[in-house]
Amino acid sequence: MSELACLDGHVAPAAETFVPATDEGLLRGDGVFEVIRVYGGAPFALSDHLARMQHSAANLRLPEPDTELLRSEVTELIRRRDDAFDGCVRVLLTRGGRRLVLTEPLPPSSGAESIRLGVVTYSPTRVLDNIKSLSYAGNMLAGRLAKERGYDEALLVTPHGRVLEAPTSSIFWVDQSGTICTPPLDEHILASITRERVLRAVDVDERPATVADLRDASEAFLASTTREVQAVAAIEENELPSAPGERTREAAQLLRRLIEDELKAVSA
Repeated sequence: MSELACLDGHVAPAAETFVPATDEGLLRGDGVFEVIRVYGGAPFALSDHLARMQHSAANLRLPEPDTELLRSEVTELIRRRDDAFDGCVRVLLTRGGRRLVLTEPLPPSSGAESIRLGVVTYSPTRVLDNIKSLSYAGNMLAGRLAKERGYDEALLVTPHGRVLEAPTSSIFWVDQSGTICTPPLDEHILASITRERVLRAVDVDERPATVADLRDASEAFLASTTREVQAVAAIEENELPSAPGERTREAAQLLRRLIEDELKAVSA
């Protein structure tokens, strides 16, 4: 079945759904969004995603979203799409007042066993801290710049050399002692819902890092809504000894177990 969209309560094929050209969500990237993983028709962590959207909207000075209305539209759209749908639902709120919910397949890159990261210099926009806004051109360009150099994805690093995250994923690495590490949120990275689940599933040391620290890593992985846990095979020219390594496989298994347990609890 083709992807569906719900625009302000009206369901139609996604390819036939349009936002007016005058909407500042299109003209200026002025709006917020969330991407929610759907497993066999069940949206994962929907309440957390809607709470973050509410927080993003407040920080961007958008009108407060009706999260219960969005919840019902997400649920209905999945039902209309396919009760066994496995993929994603994207939810957008625009400055022009449009409310858009649409189904999407998983991106092809999410199925790769491991990927290679290329460093891209990136300065976070501090005024957008803790806002998952539609202004994602910088993140998307970073990924393209890394791919132009032959890598699969970008690793965002500040001009001062501090490691942040990937354009749409959190970065984790395993140091020489076997400890799983990740940058802290005060490095101006996104408060990722999957990142938070990984921190629940395994012991993680939140610490600032440089690219040199990651060169000493024995393993590394990305974590996101669509990837869950995905091993990193190389960071720039530095090949990691094993991808996926033992700690990466452990994190992947424990995260999947946590996801399955949450889905069962919601459906019970």
